[in-house]
Amino acid sequence: MDTTDELVAAARQLSREMEALEFSAPVAFTYNPLEYAWAGHEAYIRKFGQGSKDVLYLGMNPGPFGMAQTGVPFGEIAAVTLWMGITAAVGAPPATHPKRPVQGFACPRSEVSGRRLWGLFEEMYGPAENFFAHAYVANYCPLIWMSESGANITPTQLPKEQAAQIDAACRRHLVRLIEVLQPRCLVGVGAYALKQLELAAAELPDREMVLGTILHPSPASPVSNKFWPERPREQIREILTRAGLPLP
Repeated sequence: MDTTDELVAAARQLSREMEALEFSAPVAFTYNPLEYAWAGHEAYIRKFGQGSKDVLYLGMNPGPFGMAQTGVPFGEIAAVTLWMGITAAVGAPPATHPKRPVQGFACPRSEVSGRRLWGLFEEMYGPAENFFAHAYVANYCPLIWMSESGANITPTQLPKEQAAQIDAACRRHLVRLIEVLQPRCLVGVGAYALKQLELAAAELPDREMVLGTILHPSPASPVSNKFWPERPREQIREILTRAGLPLP
C-alpha cells in the first residue's frame, strides 16, 4: 500500500468516527466535508500525498468557504482550481444552515485564510508540485460547526465534553498521518494546531521532529492582518533552518 492509499484509508476511518458523534448546543449544524465533499478530498490526497514529506502543516478545522466547499484543507476555490488543478463534484450535508449553503466549486465567496496560506506557499515555492514535493497540509478535525444564527463555532468554543469527543479520533488520525508521511517538521498553523502536534508527537517518542508554528491566516487575527505574509514567511524559514532543510 502506498502513502496515498494509506492516507485515503485513514481519512475514511476518521470520517466514519466523526459521523458517529452527536453534538448539542451551542452546535445547531454540523458539516462533514469528508462525506459530502469526499471526491475533492480524495483528489487532493491522490495528487499531493505521495511519498514521505519534510514538513506537515496542520490547521484546526474547515472554514465555511474553503474546505466546507471543496473538501481540500484551507480549500479556497481559486487556489484549489487554479494552483492545485483540482475540481470535483460536491454534494451537501444532510442539513444546512440557510446562511451557510454548500455550493461546492460554484461558491462565489473567497476563503481569506486559504487565500493567504496557499498564496504564501505559491509565492515561496512557485508551482504546487514544488511545494507538495516536500510538504503536506492537513486539518486536525474535519468537521465544521455552526450555531442557530449561522455563526462559525471552532473546536476551542465547544463545551469541554463535546471537544473531548473529537479529540480521541482526531489525535489517532494525526498520529497516523505522521507515521505515514514521516515528516521532519511539524508546523501548527496557529497555537491550537501546534498544541495538537505536540500531543501527537508525544505518542511517537522514538521519532525526532522539529516543531514550530506560524501565524494563523484568519482575518479575525489583527496580528495576521498586520504582518501577513512577512511574519509567517520568516517563521517557515526559521523552522526549516532548525531542521537543516533547504530554504525555498
